[in-house]
Amino acid sequence: MSRPQSDATVFQAIACPTRRALLDALSGGERHVSALVEQLEVTQSAVSQQLGVLKSAGLVEERQEGRFRYYRLRAQPLLEVHAWMERYRAHIER
Repeated sequence: MSRPQSDATVFQAIACPTRRALLDALSGGERHVSALVEQLEVTQSAVSQQLGVLKSAGLVEERQEGRFRYYRLRAQPLLEVHAWMERYRAHIER
């Protein structure tokens, strides 16, 4: 059974621990890249690369203000993950 491409993109996006950490950081509100670099203690190029993947999956939105780029969480695509996990809730809660 194949999944729609959007499902694969969201699942692939959250597969990486660094991307999950970025989502966690953005769950507290909009942040600029420098703040994310400082919080995650990874390089700016790594943060930018991982934000690109999250943006492609529709999990973050980007806006530019002056020389800063700000990112915010878009949690709606995570409903796909939630729906998939719900099928296994009975097995998890045993």
